[in-house]
Amino acid sequence: MSERVYYNPRLPLAVYRELAAHLQLLDGISVRLLPQTCSRFDYELSQIEGIAVTWPPTPNMQARCEEILQHYGLQHGGWQCSQ
Repeated sequence: MSERVYYNPRLPLAVYRELAAHLQLLDGISVRLLPQTCSRFDYELSQIEGIAVTWPPTPNMQARCEEILQHYGLQHGGWQCSQ
């Protein structure tokens, strides 16, 4: 299963890297950082627009991934997914 995950647009690059590292500790998880696509430069925006997460299609793995995503969402202002 694959999803694109977006957090607060001001979330720092370091937090996205930490999240990616945390997710990749799980077996079979692949994470890719999505570069910022905004056409105008803004110091307030993150260098990263979101992450693409792919995991094996098992209910347990999906639940664990969503638990980690939720943790970061609570710490940093929510998150949303798209496929």
